[in-house]
Amino acid sequence: MTNEPMAVETNKAVSRRWIDVFNERDNVAEADVRGPDYIAHAPASLEPAPLDSDAWTRFLSGFVEGFPDLRITVEDAVAEGDLVAQRVHFAGTHTGEFQGLPPTRKKVEFSGLELNRFVDGRVAEHWFQLDALALLQQLGLVVIPGPRLLPRILGHQIKKLQKKH
Repeated sequence: MTNEPMAVETNKAVSRRWIDVFNERDNVAEADVRGPDYIAHAPASLEPAPLDSDAWTRFLSGFVEGFPDLRITVEDAVAEGDLVAQRVHFAGTHTGEFQGLPPTRKKVEFSGLELNRFVDGRVAEHWFQLDALALLQQLGLVVIPGPRLLPRILGHQIKKLQKKH
């Protein structure tokens, strides 16, 4: 861990640059940001096991295939020691297959958080979370009952339980 202010600012700049090269689809520059023993931790609902550098590249390609125009914007970034946290915004159009779902042509926007741990100026470990519920809702895959529908659903479930007894 480093507390040098210059290293902290450099790590923040590298984290932002990593987003920029992703948006440019510069795979070589994107890979160069990652350290030799890079490990990523995705949300378990998307990828339960940690990802090495090659697996991370495959994981990202799934998003790019589904949302070829996907852009990530850094909303906020804070850093301390060897860690950089960023609040990010995703925006894109679902024009390719994503997680087995054929293109819907729907525009989506969702938020995420990421944490990068640096070693020697490169990302050694990466954790991220994204608002998967917002993404799935925008793709039409998840329906959340509204205030008028919820009592009917609950009433139906209660009747089913009463029939069992």
